[in-house]
Amino acid sequence: MSSFGLYLIGFLILISGLAYAAYLIGAPPVWIGVGAIILIGFGIITGVARTRRRDETAASD
Repeated sequence: MSSFGLYLIGFLILISGLAYAAYLIGAPPVWIGVGAIILIGFGIITGVARTRRRDETAASD
């Protein structure tokens, strides 16, 4: 499995835990969904940034 896939799986587990905690403290489901969607987007952006391979340049030879 790729680094990106593992990163997203870990991030989804984190989001699930936070959503469950928000549910237990009585947060409205609409706001739990909004928070989860925002965190998923943030996870994708950071996952791509952390696992992206750098381009090889001619100067690095």
